[in-house]
Amino acid sequence: MQYKSVFVLMFLMSFFSRVHAQYTPFFQNFSLSEYNAGNQNWGVSRSENGMLYAANNNGLLEYDGLKWDFMELPNKTVIRSVLAYKERIYTGSYEEFGYWKKDAKGVLIYNSLSNLIQEQISPNEEIWQILPFKEGIVFRSFLNIYIYKLNGEIKKIKPKSIVISCNVVDGKLYVATLHNGIFELKNDELVLKIMDKTIENTKVLFITNYNGKLLLITSLKGCFIYENYTLKPIDFEINNLIKQHLLNGFSVLKNGNMAFGTIKDGIYFTNKAGKVISHVNKENGLINNTILSQCLDKDNKLWLGLDNGIASVDLNNHNYFFNDVSGRLGAVYDVIEYKGIVYLGSNTGLFYIDKENKLQFIKGSQGQVWNLKEIEGELFCGHNEGTFLVKDFSLKPLSSVTGGWVIKKVPEQNNLYIQGTYTGLVKFKKENNIWFSKHLGETTMPIKHLVFEDQYTAWAAHAYKGLYKIKFDKNYDTITHIENYNKKGVFSDFNVRVYKIKSDICFQTNDGWLRYQPILDSIVPYDLLNKNFGRSSYIISEDDIDQLVLKGANDAINFKSLIDDKKEISLSNNYYKNRLIVGNENVSKINDSTFALNLNNGFMLVDSKSYSKAVLDKPIIDHIEIDKQLIEIKPNKPVSIKLNSSFGVSISSPKSNNHFFEYTISELDSNKWQKLDKNKLELSSLKDGTYTISFRTSNYLGKTSEPTKIQIKVLPPWYKDTIGMLLYLVLAVIGLGLFYYFNQQKVKREQRLLKIKYAKEQQEIVREKGLENEKRIVQLKNESLRNEIKLKSKQLANTAMALVKKNETLQDIKKELSVNKDSFDNQYAFKKILKKVDSSIAHKDEWKVFEHNFNQVHEDFFKILKTKHVTLTPKDLKICAYIKMNLSNKEIAPLMNVSVRGLETHRYRLKKKLDLENDISVSDYLINL
Repeated sequence: MQYKSVFVLMFLMSFFSRVHAQYTPFFQNFSLSEYNAGNQNWGVSRSENGMLYAANNNGLLEYDGLKWDFMELPNKTVIRSVLAYKERIYTGSYEEFGYWKKDAKGVLIYNSLSNLIQEQISPNEEIWQILPFKEGIVFRSFLNIYIYKLNGEIKKIKPKSIVISCNVVDGKLYVATLHNGIFELKNDELVLKIMDKTIENTKVLFITNYNGKLLLITSLKGCFIYENYTLKPIDFEINNLIKQHLLNGFSVLKNGNMAFGTIKDGIYFTNKAGKVISHVNKENGLINNTILSQCLDKDNKLWLGLDNGIASVDLNNHNYFFNDVSGRLGAVYDVIEYKGIVYLGSNTGLFYIDKENKLQFIKGSQGQVWNLKEIEGELFCGHNEGTFLVKDFSLKPLSSVTGGWVIKKVPEQNNLYIQGTYTGLVKFKKENNIWFSKHLGETTMPIKHLVFEDQYTAWAAHAYKGLYKIKFDKNYDTITHIENYNKKGVFSDFNVRVYKIKSDICFQTNDGWLRYQPILDSIVPYDLLNKNFGRSSYIISEDDIDQLVLKGANDAINFKSLIDDKKEISLSNNYYKNRLIVGNENVSKINDSTFALNLNNGFMLVDSKSYSKAVLDKPIIDHIEIDKQLIEIKPNKPVSIKLNSSFGVSISSPKSNNHFFEYTISELDSNKWQKLDKNKLELSSLKDGTYTISFRTSNYLGKTSEPTKIQIKVLPPWYKDTIGMLLYLVLAVIGLGLFYYFNQQKVKREQRLLKIKYAKEQQEIVREKGLENEKRIVQLKNESLRNEIKLKSKQLANTAMALVKKNETLQDIKKELSVNKDSFDNQYAFKKILKKVDSSIAHKDEWKVFEHNFNQVHEDFFKILKTKHVTLTPKDLKICAYIKMNLSNKEIAPLMNVSVRGLETHRYRLKKKLDLENDISVSDYLINL
């Protein structure tokens, strides 16, 4: 790793001369709005697992590479210092120091150490520095030093004057004071080590080993070397900058280089000799110029706690940036090194970086510069206004044809080039050291991409729409043939780019990669490139680069070797967010291993030799929640949750960069990986069963880490779990017992019922026999009654007929008497005989007998008749009875002692009394009554 850094620095120093201060390593800013806490960050420290911790005005910040978390002290005071050491995060604040440690649920819990010695804490004391020393932790304030030993003992040491810093060098603890020199801690006692007037009343902030000697770095006087009991200044270039900008931070880098953080002007990086090799400050993008703290982690990333924000400088990444924050440069379209000078072509004109380390504008070049190319030892500039030679920092016109997009050498021809412009093709030829140009006027379409198939055939892509095959004459003075290939396999003729890859003519289109088939004279899909490059990727490198450089999905830049796949490198868009010139991305060659990527307001230097692939660490499980409540994390053990409970798991990968997370649930997704929007997965409404959730860390270059797995077991409902099964068993046993019991009871009941049924049946038989007997008796009685009624009816009829005969006879006698009236001498006797005759005809006793017999035969007849017809007289009732017996008028008249005619008249009046309709006879009515 060290030789790679040295190579880059040597290259920058030698190639760009004094341009080093213009080039910065990759850094990132984190503003207050991102971490959402106080502006000042007094200390930064990174733990072994990659978590970053910052001592912030408002409390403790934690950063896992994607998100920030914030914790407050119990007294909610400012935190002045922080140290992440092993599994603890030590912090110091106002009259307070202690450590944070995660509990079983993954939550950081604060434990106070100062409370153990509260009576020894000085009023208004603040802990400004924490560092590990031997088997303990050192807490430093301006007044005291507290050493916390792992056995729990806290030792207080009080120096003679204000304590400026503590530094551990080669296992020794040096304590720098403001007035009394520098001491070494021995056996819990401070022993004077260095006392020199040079550093009297001077803040010695840092002490480190430098080639076996002690290097002392002060805040305002520069750097000193202590050797052979003598302190003397060391000739570092950085000294003047320290005196000017007030030093406040210092780090020794892995390769021995140094980083000096200042109060006024950001951070300076020097080599081992103290010579500045790069500078990061607000002018080139740092969010703030005041470095309050700095920390170099194991990944060679330097973290900066700023007066307003936090920043990180990736020293493990060997990509350096040129940034123009003034806005003069604009969007850079091409970069070239020509005769030791860096030229930049932008949308505002042509620039170069002079030996005084300043960006200079070439007069007369204002306007869009499209292309810079060294041709035959001379620098061509393709410009909006034409094509120019760049000589002595000025422009010499070569062609007035506007828009020099691309220029290509004609194969097998010396000093002959063809250029694509806004209005067609231009020929450039050098004769007798003079360049001549000619517009090939057979076409005036804008040509942005151009390659040669052979020395007389070229392929040209229209700037917007179209693909053409062009043939030249032998002298390249005219175009002999132009053929449009839009209908020969180019499915979409918009945004076509044309390249020559080895011997193949290839095209990038909206439909992916295609290639030309000479034998078929057609264009066909290029499956190999679609698979290896991606359908939407396109080449952004020049022909003189051995590797193809492609822009792919998510703005990733990929260097692909045509020979060795192992040499492929990839750049994440994190390096150049929102700075690419979309559609005009360009990578130009600086030397065999260094390339320049054009950007808005600058460019990026890519060192392919020193490139190291990003390592993605597998995710760490931070928290597990069930129904929004944190639970204890038990590695390698399934998490059991109840049915219908929610489940959440939070993950992180602090050592990874520019990453995101993916997950899959094997039982649900069939191993299909899905992107996790944040760092937390939340699940609900899972069916009972066991689920295996896999998490992995990924980046936009398609790289992934090993997975981290967690298993959850959704418990079945109570009626399906063990208790439910036992309950079912008990219920089954009880059920069988109850079944047996009730079955026995049923058998007994059925036996009883059978007995009862038998008894009832016997009773029924007896009853039925009794009923039959009763029925027989009733039948016999009814038959007897019928016979009796029949007899009585016969008797009644006989009686009636006898009465009729008797009355008829008496009537005849009466008539005879009446006829022979004159024969009786005694009229009195005669009348007496007539009277007896009449009395016999209407004898009441005979009627009573008749009525009694009639009621027995026709029960309730008179009662019903009287109820329905209350106006009937006894005489009417007698007639009704005779009619009921179906006697004729002739038979009834004698009984009533009336004539037949008189009877008919009586029946007429009876019909009216009965209120009968004309069509209903009295006989029918009474018979049916």
